[in-house]
Amino acid sequence: MSGRASPSPRSTGVRRVAGDDAQSGSPLRFGGDPHVWACWLYYQDGLTQGEIAEAMGISRATVNAYLSEAREKGIVNISLDPSRLASLTIAEDLRRHFGLDECLVVPSEETRPLIDRLAMAGALALRTILKSGDTLGVVWGRTVMAIAERLDLPSLHDMTVVQATGATPATFPYTPTLCALAFARALSARCVNISAPAIVGSPDLARILMEERLVAGEFAALEAANRIVFGISSLRPNSTIHASGFFEEVSLQHYLAQGAVGVLAGRFIDRQGALVEGPLDARTIGIPLDKLAAIRTRIAVAGGFDKVPALLALLRGGYANVLITDAATGRGILNADGGVVPRPRTAAPARAASGSPASVRTHVKKFLNRPADAVDEMLEGALQAHGRHLVALAGQRRVFVARHGPRPGKVGLVVGGGAGHEPCFLGYVGRGLADAVVVGNVFSSPPPDPIADGARAVSGGAGVLFVYGNYAGDVMNFEMAAELVEADGIKVRTVLTTDDIASSAREDRDGRRGVAGNVLVFKIAGAACDLGLSLETCEAMARKANRRTFTMGVALEPCSLPQSRRPNFELGAEEMEVGIGIHGEPGVARAPVAPADAIVDRIMDAIFAEMNPAPGDRVAVLVNSFGATPMMELYILYRRVAQRLAARGLVIAANWIGPYCTSLDMAGASISILHLDEELWTLLKHPCDAAALSVV
Repeated sequence: MSGRASPSPRSTGVRRVAGDDAQSGSPLRFGGDPHVWACWLYYQDGLTQGEIAEAMGISRATVNAYLSEAREKGIVNISLDPSRLASLTIAEDLRRHFGLDECLVVPSEETRPLIDRLAMAGALALRTILKSGDTLGVVWGRTVMAIAERLDLPSLHDMTVVQATGATPATFPYTPTLCALAFARALSARCVNISAPAIVGSPDLARILMEERLVAGEFAALEAANRIVFGISSLRPNSTIHASGFFEEVSLQHYLAQGAVGVLAGRFIDRQGALVEGPLDARTIGIPLDKLAAIRTRIAVAGGFDKVPALLALLRGGYANVLITDAATGRGILNADGGVVPRPRTAAPARAASGSPASVRTHVKKFLNRPADAVDEMLEGALQAHGRHLVALAGQRRVFVARHGPRPGKVGLVVGGGAGHEPCFLGYVGRGLADAVVVGNVFSSPPPDPIADGARAVSGGAGVLFVYGNYAGDVMNFEMAAELVEADGIKVRTVLTTDDIASSAREDRDGRRGVAGNVLVFKIAGAACDLGLSLETCEAMARKANRRTFTMGVALEPCSLPQSRRPNFELGAEEMEVGIGIHGEPGVARAPVAPADAIVDRIMDAIFAEMNPAPGDRVAVLVNSFGATPMMELYILYRRVAQRLAARGLVIAANWIGPYCTSLDMAGASISILHLDEELWTLLKHPCDAAALSVV
């Protein structure tokens, strides 16, 4: 029996039997073997698992188990067309080798023209990629037009299609204008065409046209594109660029002599993807390559052996993050770049020891589109939600500056770290708090260059203060950023937060982790900066706040990562992790789950042992959710914290209860106590206004 590539029409001869009939041993159609019966109904008759369950009088989960066991026992042998399997392998190799988000490789075959197969694949990919509200840039070409002709997505809403290059009077049926119109029709989208020629007579004329309000508005619409689809032309005599007539007036020898291997959106590129300068550059009206490379989703669709050098240049230049090509071309690209590497075979998923496969949950549910886009989409939403406080740094996707924060003569405060701790760190950017935040991937440090850019953006001449958690990746990258910024003549001081008392012994305070107490240190440092204190004083206040902040957390359940949708560590059904880190780092003990008061007592005893307060001292309290712990339970914890502080004669001068420094969806909480003195109290009550913290 082969795979279920083409189910036959549903059989009308299947006898529907009641569950009791099947289970009581009524004659089966296939020798009393339920595996064979289930497989026949599924693969030959084309029934769904629910229909098979009804026919056999068993549960849907049991049908699923029969089918799975039949494959394991060899009753069913599922085979794949070798050419199609090869295309999957090449796609994965291309994706890994060039760091693509997605790669689709169509099998090489002789029965249909390559352009048809690429167009079908491109249309299929766009049905998955495009979302309502998108702005799609469109570069012209035969393949691009073929995709539009096979695309039909009227269900999308509020779409805009923008022509990405100027127009041409040429008569071929895939001009820039016609391609954009075809996509707009397929998507029921608003179409923005460019009202200027692609090639004009002189650089001065190009400049004048670009300054025209109509054309400038059209390019402003192109700037808003979050997706773009394009092909690439080789420079062979039969290529599109020759047939188009765009460059009839200019000899291509100039570009060829400089090593040009392809043309992308009217721009010539060399083998490494760098722009090849020439006489047409200043006369070309169309999207510049740096603007194209900045668009979020960049879909390249092209194939053919003659395009291997051009496609390789395109990939090396980073112009595409989604590639659609054919197997022969993909193999050629990999061979040309030495990219064919052995890959480990994918192991079959382990079966559960008991229970049917359908009853075993392997992933958690999350509100995601593509896991790879989770951080950027989260930041887009945060920026739109908190535009009163934040503004994106020009040219950066993960660097935000306080809208009313940086000022001349003021120390600039820069915070940051990996994503997954929201509202930390971006929620603490605003007036009286941090001036800039730099965000990395989930639980990963941001790179040095964006950190340095954020620091430069908020430098007001009085220096810049970095405050971040004590993690190896953050330390390395922030230190490299500090060196970059100091090379520009900007003074930088750094304070590492080390408030997690469970992560290291008291004698090794400097080696501890920075956790939710970050928030209190940010508050103190932000106030010092806002008051116009010197860089040295701001640093000293932040260090004092860190030294007098004590935090400890407990996890009841692990968090799960967007990429895998699986828990990032194991925790037994009746266990809790005491002293957990905010990335799931081990704590000081794994213990049976205890009542809330007992958990608080254990934490407060540890904090008191380090804090050594005197009756009448003032403290600030932060009871923080790790993401999945509701306010009800946080208030229960706070109730006991207040009782313990009162019993010591301590005064709660300020409190915050809620999700302030999370660990994605971890169930758990931490308690932070800031032991105030008069200086810290003055800074703590200083007004601030940010998305996640305000003091009035």
